[in-house]
Amino acid sequence: MVAHGQARPTLRDVADRAGVSVSTASLVFSGKGPVATATAERVRAAADELGFTGPNPLASSLRQGRAGAVGVLVEGRLQAAFRDPFAVAVLDGLAEELERVPTGMLLLAQPSDDVEAVVPQLAGLALDAVVFSLCGPGDHPAVDHLAARGIPMFSTGVPADRRVTQVRIDERAAFAEVSRHVRALGHRRVASVAMPLGPMGEPGPIREERVREADVQIPSIGRVLGFRDVFGPGAPVVQTGDGSSVEGGIALGRALLDVPAAERPTAIVAQSDVIAAGVIVAAEELGLQVPADVSVTGFDGVDLPWLPHRITTMDQQGRERGRLIGTLVRRRLDGTRPRSTNSPVALRAGTTTAPPPEAG
Repeated sequence: MVAHGQARPTLRDVADRAGVSVSTASLVFSGKGPVATATAERVRAAADELGFTGPNPLASSLRQGRAGAVGVLVEGRLQAAFRDPFAVAVLDGLAEELERVPTGMLLLAQPSDDVEAVVPQLAGLALDAVVFSLCGPGDHPAVDHLAARGIPMFSTGVPADRRVTQVRIDERAAFAEVSRHVRALGHRRVASVAMPLGPMGEPGPIREERVREADVQIPSIGRVLGFRDVFGPGAPVVQTGDGSSVEGGIALGRALLDVPAAERPTAIVAQSDVIAAGVIVAAEELGLQVPADVSVTGFDGVDLPWLPHRITTMDQQGRERGRLIGTLVRRRLDGTRPRSTNSPVALRAGTTTAPPPEAG
């Protein structure tokens, strides 16, 4: 073993002790080449005697010209991100692809009310690439910083900058398709529950000027516009104050449904499956049946085993989307320059939509 204060043994020390070349010792530890069993055993025995635990990862990364880590920005607190099954699915697919590099994945929480705060964090990190995962405004202050350092950037749609390779969907068209499904069932008194339209969103009804002034690249804005394309500019839209959460869906579901029957929407189109689940919980707590009394749709296509309904939703195929981003990152690290691409979506009918009561 290495005594306290003694220099860390090197691969050359191991090679000298085993009586082999440095390249042969390196092949034993990397497993990337054929080495005779007896020779490999001699190298490992020498390593044990010297207390050598493996090649220096920093030196290895410098030789390869890589830092060995990809930064992944997640909006808000990491705790909130891990409660969102769609965000988790995207991260899972991304991690699966990055394991093939191989490289590490460093998660960074970006405060939703202070996007500038992440720049000093990034400044102190050596990164091979950065992924904006469901994260931030259309115009992100970290983009200029990362571009100046020559760090490749990837995102799921935002920030919307030509220097960022995108894996996106047409938010407006996809949400309009869900809305048309509801309209085709006969619903006319319909409301939508949106994610915040910006970092400082307050829960409750959104103002028309807020929609007009907002960055159309933000997913929640695109989805509001898709809803309005189908049900008109006067159709009510309310937003949560905490992103995509069951609690936000419950609160706004109660606000929309705890009214006289003649004023109550017969359908609620939610911007995420998690929000939709909250709306369903609120409806049932009020004694309403889904979908007999009120239809509810979501967006994302995640599985919610605790919910006794299969939500009608737009399936974004989160894990596949994460894999697609990871594939583009791998290509970039291999020296190619991949282009932005679109991610597939598909309407998935469930058990939470039906014709409105008066059409039965």
